[in-house]
Amino acid sequence: TITFCRDTLLVSRSQSYNEFLQKNQPARHSVTLLRFAAVFFVAFTLLQWIYQALNDTASYRFFIEMLTVRPSAAFISLIAPGDGVIAQAHRLVWQSGRLSVLNGCDGAEAMALLIAAFIAVAGSFRMRLTGIAIGVLLIYTLNQGRIVALYFAARHDKQLFELIHGLAGPLVIIALACLFFAWWIGRDGPEAPA
Repeated sequence: TITFCRDTLLVSRSQSYNEFLQKNQPARHSVTLLRFAAVFFVAFTLLQWIYQALNDTASYRFFIEMLTVRPSAAFISLIAPGDGVIAQAHRLVWQSGRLSVLNGCDGAEAMALLIAAFIAVAGSFRMRLTGIAIGVLLIYTLNQGRIVALYFAARHDKQLFELIHGLAGPLVIIALACLFFAWWIGRDGPEAPA
């Protein structure tokens, strides 16, 4: 019998002392969690800093105008061709209004959260890189859906617009990104760190 503080733990004859220690090391999990949190915080902060540094640059305008607003306008035109929605710089414009897509409306923060989580998690480089690629595509697609929903809400229900814009849209995207991350890292069990 091996005694630790007040708890008595039995080691079976088939289990070595090292195996016993490996299975009963709560401190190791705490260190892993602290490492994840520290790396996540540094990676997310760095990604946000880079994103802010790119604000109002040609790269940022390309991301907003060409990769976010234009596809949204095209998708809205497929759904409601009579609305006459066009992409004009960072805006969706129609006869009776416009919707600006600015910093924070592009899904970049959710992407940064997901990328930082994949940087911080232990796993093979390939697993993390593939997770980032698929996750960013998922967030991009969800955000395009959010922008399309914002357009229809802006046209038909201002209260719904505020709900989708300020709370429901971002919350759903971040929640689905978290679920994707958890599913992705847990689907094949833990992998050895790269």
